[in-house]
Order: sequence, then C-alpha cells, then structure tokens
Amino acid sequence: MAEEHPCQTPEGHRLCVNNCGFFGSSATMNLCSNCYGDLCLKNQQQASMKSTVESSLSAASPPSSEIQSISTSTIAPVVQIYAAEIQIPSTEKQIQQQPPQRPNRCTVCRKRVGLTGFMCRCGTTFCGTHRYPEVHGCTFDFKSAGREEIAKANPLVIAAKLQKI
Repeated sequence: MAEEHPCQTPEGHRLCVNNCGFFGSSATMNLCSNCYGDLCLKNQQQASMKSTVESSLSAASPPSSEIQSISTSTIAPVVQIYAAEIQIPSTEKQIQQQPPQRPNRCTVCRKRVGLTGFMCRCGTTFCGTHRYPEVHGCTFDFKSAGREEIAKANPLVIAAKLQKI
C-alpha cells in the first residue's frame, strides 16, 4: 500500500550541483549561495596567487618577451605549488611565535602575583613587598648600567685644535 516515491524537486528548482542539499539557481551555475560564495572566494585566491607568481617571475627573469611566451597552463601548477608552500610555513610560524609565559609567583615568598607582579632588571618576578632591589638582594649592577647609559647619551665632543699664528 505504501509506495515509495523518489524525492523530486518542483519544476524550476534544482538541487545544488555539489549535492549539499540546498537549491541552486541558473544564475549561480546551479550552485546554492554557500557553494557559489566558496567558489568565488577560491577563484579570487587563485587569481591573486597567479598575479603574485607572475610578478615574482617578472622580477627574476631578464626580458619581458620571455614572460609573455609563458602560457597560463604552465603557470597554474606553479601557483598551486607556491600557494601550498606559503600556507604551511605560515601556520608553523603562528604556532612557534607564542610569547614565553611569565612566572606568576614571587621568587622570594612564592606568593601568587598574577598581573600585578613586578619584573626586576635582574630578570625575576616579585610581589609588591619584594620588588625593591635592596629587599630581594638583586644581583643586577645598576651603577655600571647607569654609566653605560650616560656614556651613550652624552658622546665625547672634541673640537679641532686651533693653529697658533
């Protein structure tokens, strides 16, 4: 009694060519709006990569007549390889460039300092009580650092000697 009818779309409505389940239109090459947007974005990225490769090739090769002889069919695989090489190192750099984590405890009393910790010039973190160099026995030589800063800020000026008449 129960007959199975295959799913049919009404006339004028077509399913997306990518089989995503949404309806496509002839204006978007029978793609739904999501798939069409992805396709346009992909085409823009390929075009920008192609122009990048062409500009780098024009800077590297001597005459422009040779550049014009290169067909787009030979550039397209180069663009894809170049794009793959660019994307892999950029993700690795993002992973590697994480800032080093500051210690969140005072070196002397081990009190949690969080964001209010003081970084001393000797390179350690202290709480508000132990932040002064006299209190925590700082090993940094402030006197020589001050002398170096003064020497850099005030260069020695020597005038040329005058000749006696």
